[in-house]
Amino acid sequence: MVKVATISGYKPFEIGIFQPDHPAAEYIKTAIKKTIVPLIEDGLEWVMISGQLGVELWAGEAVFELQELYPDLKLAVFTPFLNQEESWKDTNKNWYESILNRADHVDSLTKKPYENSWQFRLKNQFFIEKSDVLVLLYDLEKEGSPKFIYETAKKFQQSNPYDIQLITLYDLQMVVEEEQLRQQGF
Repeated sequence: MVKVATISGYKPFEIGIFQPDHPAAEYIKTAIKKTIVPLIEDGLEWVMISGQLGVELWAGEAVFELQELYPDLKLAVFTPFLNQEESWKDTNKNWYESILNRADHVDSLTKKPYENSWQFRLKNQFFIEKSDVLVLLYDLEKEGSPKFIYETAKKFQQSNPYDIQLITLYDLQMVVEEEQLRQQGF
């Protein structure tokens, strides 16, 4: 039974999105919801994110939308270090704060500001070891930051039962086409 899911994926600029409310964000949230609803129906209780811009914050919004149907679903945000939003633009800080304010649990893994990349490696290890499944918006043919958590999960999977569910760019294209057909009444 799946109790805890980690959700991660691309940062917005890696997929050409520069506004939190870009129309593509709705398709990303739809893809996330389609992936985690079966997990919820199979006992998923918690979704964990690190609060990074892009897919993770859209995942937080998707969880809030799903909580209307599944009120027992909870969101945890574990930041890799304190004040990760410090250098972000105000729009992104506000978006981040809106997710943290509604999350069921918020904590920082290292309890100190950014020092170096070991904090990201620790974050990836923590998220994989503390969850039953990784839902990752990542296409193996499009390099980007999700590669690191994916590699951590693949390595963990070699000696532990662990599920990795990729949402690829093809999957996103299918969601876009389904939504367009639905809007046209098909």
